[in-house]
Amino acid sequence: MVMAVWLMTSLSMTHAAEVRLVMVEEAGCVWCQRWNEEIAHIYPKTDEGRAAPLLRMDIHKPRPEGLSFARPLQYTPTFVLMRDGQEVNRVEGYPGADFFWGLLARMLNQAGITWEPPVVEVIEG
Repeated sequence: MVMAVWLMTSLSMTHAAEVRLVMVEEAGCVWCQRWNEEIAHIYPKTDEGRAAPLLRMDIHKPRPEGLSFARPLQYTPTFVLMRDGQEVNRVEGYPGADFFWGLLARMLNQAGITWEPPVVEVIEG
């Protein structure tokens, strides 16, 4: 009886996936610098940043252990959404702040990652 209760309890527990946004960058990358100027300072404060904390990676250095990419990394910046170390989606390049947030939201939604999208209030006047 105790074994059955333990088994049912352990099976009902859900594993919280580790979600990260890997930014692949390199020295001298003007688009990486632009992202740093426009997004980097606010990213960790956003709902998206809390749902997928940023991990920076230099494209020319060895890959961090525990990360598996679906295909080779060729461009900087590349933003790779990872779940438990496995690539689930990516954006190659930086299309500017307005497009970045929309693309990131789409990546999170397609991956089934729970996060709170911003509420936009329309004031009619």
